[in-house]
Amino acid sequence: MKHLKKLRFATVLSLCSFVACDNATETKSNNEADSVQDRAATTFTFKEDSLTYSGAGKNFKTTVAYNDAAASPLPVVLVVPEWWGVNDYTKSRVKQLAELGYLAMAVDMYTEGKTADNPEDAQILAMPFYKDPSMAKANFDAALAKVKTLPQADTSKIAAIGYCFGGSMVLNMARMGENLKGVVSFHGDLNGYGLSAKKDEVKPKVLVLHGEADSMVPADVVAAFKKEMDGAAVDYKFIGYPGAKHAFTNPGATAVGEKYKIDIAYNEAADKSSWEEMKTFLAGIFK
Repeated sequence: MKHLKKLRFATVLSLCSFVACDNATETKSNNEADSVQDRAATTFTFKEDSLTYSGAGKNFKTTVAYNDAAASPLPVVLVVPEWWGVNDYTKSRVKQLAELGYLAMAVDMYTEGKTADNPEDAQILAMPFYKDPSMAKANFDAALAKVKTLPQADTSKIAAIGYCFGGSMVLNMARMGENLKGVVSFHGDLNGYGLSAKKDEVKPKVLVLHGEADSMVPADVVAAFKKEMDGAAVDYKFIGYPGAKHAFTNPGATAVGEKYKIDIAYNEAADKSSWEEMKTFLAGIFK
């Protein structure tokens, strides 16, 4: 890129696509976790389906997973992927959430199930959603509307999580007042790129899981994000993992970083700790 600002923006997007610490973890209370754990523990029949849906004149293709033996409607977790689209890594997280007792569905942000296998194509797919947040919301809303029609869904309990590009997207959904119980960003970009949270307009609780050694989301961006959230009186929690770099949750990050000479790496401790934080967060907002 010709200009430093554009370079940093494009680099953040690129790193979000390529991969998909000691921090005190709050002790999860038994009361918060019981309802979800009860659904997941007794009888589990894993069900994973391909799913097509339409909205705003567009067609979408994705995957959904849940416990087919569950006797009651399930809390819903939408998963917004990295800028690669709904790939195997995204599907693995959907499956993990289903195993926890949730109805989990990946969000096809790009329509028609498009995916990218190289950074150039991925950037072409992802850039419009930063430039036009209303388009991102329209595609997210199409997924939200579809999941509410599924008989397994408890439509009063819906949250969204996202990785890298997806983390940025779910934070923007919160900024735009999406009616969700909560959103979770894993190493997402914290810059709203023109969007900012407004007091009394952010409905979901917010959990941000951030690598403190993430050179793609530097300290000034972190400080600006916290100032934004505090100024809008958002109910949020920010957890930084010392030594964790960008894309710390993806086991393939280290090899990809070495291949493309980018500052990303897997961090097993941060990956496991952040997943536990998410579990506690979801149990709390859904109780």
